[in-house]
Amino acid sequence: MPAEDILRIEGVSMQFTGGAGLFGRRNRTTVRAVDEVNLSVRKGETLGLVGESGCGKTTLGRCILRAHKPSHGRILYRRDDGTEVDLAALSRAQLRPLRTEIRTVFQDPNSSLNPRMTVQQIVGEPLVVNGLARGSEVADRVADTLRRCGLRPELMRRYPHAFSGGERQRIGIARALVTQPRLVVADEAVSALDVSVRSQILNLLEDLQEELDLTYVFISHDLSVIQHLCDRVAVMYLGRIVEEAETEDLFEQPRHPYTEALLRSVPRPDPRLRRRDDVLPAGEVPAPDEAFAGCRFQPRCRYAEDICAREEPATLPRCHFAEDLTLDGVYATDVRQTS
Repeated sequence: MPAEDILRIEGVSMQFTGGAGLFGRRNRTTVRAVDEVNLSVRKGETLGLVGESGCGKTTLGRCILRAHKPSHGRILYRRDDGTEVDLAALSRAQLRPLRTEIRTVFQDPNSSLNPRMTVQQIVGEPLVVNGLARGSEVADRVADTLRRCGLRPELMRRYPHAFSGGERQRIGIARALVTQPRLVVADEAVSALDVSVRSQILNLLEDLQEELDLTYVFISHDLSVIQHLCDRVAVMYLGRIVEEAETEDLFEQPRHPYTEALLRSVPRPDPRLRRRDDVLPAGEVPAPDEAFAGCRFQPRCRYAEDICAREEPATLPRCHFAEDLTLDGVYATDVRQTS
């Protein structure tokens, strides 16, 4: 893969098969949560992954972490020594050395921290499990990591309930970074926090990225967070990437109607700025096991024509009319005078 990439996803699909029901009378259903995804992550960047709930972005993140073994495809990861490994093809034993290099920050700090363990035990556990430190060295590395994450080391013998939500998320970030990883997958890392705390955590993530030379895959449905933090954005819809672009370009001039709809749904504080209802997608997201012959967004798209129901575009952006449409970005104005 290109020298600047640390991760390359090639044709990755993840299928889940439902149960057969009582006495096997119900037909099994197969859900393609992730469907033939191709994506690259450059070393040192923050790639944002956005889309509605159920679009497959969390499942894709778990495939990268190998919490799920993909049904098909390759996940190529470049190690620090330049060698490439296919994460999708490795056994659990082969993955273990890589667990220290690829880490995750969970969404909810209230449920992701063990209430029966002290902060020192929580943050230090990856060091002990992976044999990276022992004895007093564990405490020293935990203290140093907590300090980097804006927490006082003298508090590490306390339990999670003694901390606020923002402090608990800092503990979760410290747990992810204590092994000195190279790639961090953050799944809705600030969505469970108060608005007043989000900016602090986002600024912390940016500072840590610069200080520790980290690469982020940042999964979120909050476009304002994506706009602030990410260098590039990939938009997912029903398991497929439909558009990928540099953040500024995507927010100013989207090229896929679904991206336009997402951007126009962002709340704007000026009461004179009204959303154009015709931009927002009609209807509901189709069932995940529904089969499609053409564009997956076609049933909800106001620009759809006959070809959209027959053929799915093969390249990004996945829209037959991407070169012809002029779509509204998040900065588009729709000022209506009111008396």
